[in-house]
This record gives sequence, C-alpha cells and structure tokens, in this order.
Amino acid sequence: MMYAFLRSLLGGCSLALLCFAAQAQRSTAKQPSRPNIILINMDDMGYGDIEPYGMTSIPTPNFNLVAKQGMRFTHFNAGQPICTASRAALLTGCYPNRVGMQGVLLPQDHRALNPQEATMALLLKKAGYKTAMLGKWHLGNQAPYLPLHYGFDSFFGLPYSNDIWPIDRDGFSVVQDPKDLRSTFPILTLLQGDTPVDTVKNIIDQGKLTTTYTEKAVAYIKANKKAPFFLYLAHAMPHVPLAVSDKFKGKSELGLFGDVIMELDWSLGEIMKTLEQEKLADNTILIVTSDNGPWLTFGDHAGSAGGFREGKQNTFEGGTRVPCIIRWPGVVEAGGISSELLTNIDLLPTLLAVTGAPQPTNKIDGLNFLPVLTGQTRKGPREVFYYYFDGNCLEAIRYKHWKLVLPHKAGSYALNVHGKNGVPSQKTEVNVPPALYDLAHDPSEAYDVQTLYPEIVQQIQKLAEQARQDLGDDLTKTQGKNVRPAARY
Repeated sequence: MMYAFLRSLLGGCSLALLCFAAQAQRSTAKQPSRPNIILINMDDMGYGDIEPYGMTSIPTPNFNLVAKQGMRFTHFNAGQPICTASRAALLTGCYPNRVGMQGVLLPQDHRALNPQEATMALLLKKAGYKTAMLGKWHLGNQAPYLPLHYGFDSFFGLPYSNDIWPIDRDGFSVVQDPKDLRSTFPILTLLQGDTPVDTVKNIIDQGKLTTTYTEKAVAYIKANKKAPFFLYLAHAMPHVPLAVSDKFKGKSELGLFGDVIMELDWSLGEIMKTLEQEKLADNTILIVTSDNGPWLTFGDHAGSAGGFREGKQNTFEGGTRVPCIIRWPGVVEAGGISSELLTNIDLLPTLLAVTGAPQPTNKIDGLNFLPVLTGQTRKGPREVFYYYFDGNCLEAIRYKHWKLVLPHKAGSYALNVHGKNGVPSQKTEVNVPPALYDLAHDPSEAYDVQTLYPEIVQQIQKLAEQARQDLGDDLTKTQGKNVRPAARY
C-alpha cells in the first residue's frame, strides 16, 4: 500500500527511487518523539554467546527475535575490556581514563565516578524522563557514590560484581585462606537505593538474581507506561560465579553456562512481551549489549569471543568487541546489520540526539549515530578508537579497518588450558610486540602486515600521539592534558 502511494506520488519512478523515498519516510515521518529507552547490559557476555552472533548448542529465540526486529552491529566495542571502566564509558560517553575510571573497583577502593560527570540518566532526567536502574552498578561502593546520586530515581541491585564476595568456588563455604583476596571481601549486599535490604549468602541466592531483576523490570515498565522512562538493566550474569534458577537448571546442552544464557534469553523475552502487552513496543528503544568480552580463564563457565583473539582484560578484539542489537520499530531497520565502528561511548550522544536531552558541559568522546539508526546514512561518524587498559596504557588504536597494536605486556589466555566447573586456569603474562592488523581480512588478528603498509603505521602513530597528549599514556609516561579526576573518599 505504501509503495502504491509512493508510485502514484512520484509518477512511475524507478523501484530504487521508490525504495529511497520509503526509507526517507521511515527515517523521518515515523520517528516518534521522546521514546522510552531500555538499555540491557550483560556482564562478560562474549561476542559469540548468542545465536545472532554465532553461538551453537544454546537456543536463544528472544535474542534472535530482537535481532530480527532490530539492527545488529558487528563492530561494536566496549570502552575498555573490564567492568568498571566499561560502565563509566557507557554512562558518561567518555573514554574511562578521561574521567579517572580505568580498571575495576574492589570493596577496599576509595575511588568513584565523580558526581560532577553528567551521566546518561542525569541528562535524560533533565529532559523529563523517569529513570531507574536494576543490577550491577560498579562505579562507587557506598553512598553518596551510588546510582541515586547520578540521576537515577530508583535503584535495586549490587554495588559491584557478583564474584566480589567471601564465598569459595563451591558456592557455600567461606574462604579461609588469608592469602586469598576473597577472604577480605564483605558479604555481597543487595541495595534498594542507598540502603542494604538483603544479602547474597550463597550460590542459591545468586541463582535468584536474573529472575528478580526481570520481575522488577516488568513491574517498572507497567508502572511507568504513561511517561517516557529510561530503564538501565545491568544483569549480573553470565559473569562467574554462574548461577541459574531452578526453572532453567539443566535445560541446555552446554551445561551451566548454557542454562544461564537461556535464562537471560527468557528475561529479554519477558521484557519484550511486556512492551507488547502494554502497547509500548513501537515507542521504545531497546538496546542489548555487554560490558566486555568473556572471562576465558573459566573455560566451560565462560563464553565465546566468537573467533576473535583473547577475551576480557585484553585489548585484542575478544576483549572489547561484544554484541549490540538496537530495536526501534518503524525507525531502525528490522533485520538490519551494520559493520560500522560503534562503541558504547557513542550510545550517550546518540540517545541525547533522539530525545533532545541537554548536552554535557564537560568534553565527551562519543559520537552521534542517530543518522545510522534512522537509515539516513549507512556511514557512521567514527573512524578511530583507542584501546586503553592496565591503568592508563594505550595498547592499540583502530583506524577504519586497520588496528595498530603497540608494544605492551598483557595477560594471555592462549598459552594455558582453560579452567573447568568454575575453577579458573591461570593467565600467562606475555610481551605483546607491535603489529598492524587488517581487520577486514584478518578479524582474528593473526597476521602482522606492518611491513606491507608502513604508511598506515605512520598515520596511526600520529593518532597515538594525539591520544597521549589528550588522555595520557602510562606506557610512554605521558600526562594527558584533558583528563578529569575521579571522586576520592
């Protein structure tokens, strides 16, 4: 019917022109104002952990459905391959080291995201959105450095990762060895706002987390359906220790890890079903992604990097490249695939462009991908991405389809047999030599081509020096000129 109308309007023009006109109509006239936003951030889900990105032996019908109804990004990178840093990037639109949030926070740390940084929640709240967070925070361990102080109206969840507790690998006994860092950790606490309301005492309690978060997400959607809302759901899984509810225990062909992925798939399905039932699906942007790649040292309790090199805590592609699917019916192309270089840093400015929310006053690093989402262009605005890790070490730079790896030390998963049944293996520290990889022809970063393309190496080296001057670099002992401090307490 739409094509018939367009044909009569355009007087029998070519099919290509008709398709262009239809695309233009889809990307402008149908774009709803002030859509709801649901951002689901998995913990340690690797690129290859769900069927739309190549997983086998685990059925993921709801991940498949959201990919069918939305756009799947194949070159999406987290800001750093580690929990705290990645989440800082997501919520501030900045390289984590710009805001002093590199690495991972532990209970004894007295560092937090500076409250002067404008978060996604704060900016959307200023635009009239109700805001809520469920799940893992990991940007500050105590009030006033918890979500309510960064723009969220409500929060229920954990202050940090689900493995930061004093419980041993069996999921029940307390660690007794004083040389084991876990023996220094407090009991894992569930928070409602700033207030502790429960504890996670054992692996059975861990198995309740996915269901609890899902039920609270569903309730929130139903209670806030009349006003625009932003819901940030940061699941604890599939980060170790893996735990699953009884309804999914033993359901997959891939052991406990598969059961956990199936429950996360169920969770996504419950949220999508609720949006349909409440007639909110067409006016809700649903984003599904992960904070970093899989923690491969845990073997069968870890996921898949999808053929990319290495995993979490490493700046090869397996550490930062993760799934990202964005669904926005009538605006984002259903079943679309984009190979543009997108990062979780870019989600904040993109959502600000969607909603008309105010811009941060501080410098950010994210770029606006709204024209890509609406189909106005297939070319994304990002050509460069800096891979920082291990404090503030600039370890690699991507420029278009090229990736220059700079010499550094790294923990490698490749030299040891991975762990089993929740018991990890050890990583081996290696000296990573300089190399140039062509990710278009060599996504696994196996073939160094720097001798063939010295001009590309020289060009990217200039970008590296720009990054060092701007953000600093521990490897070259360079102080960045435009970094901002974290909060200290």
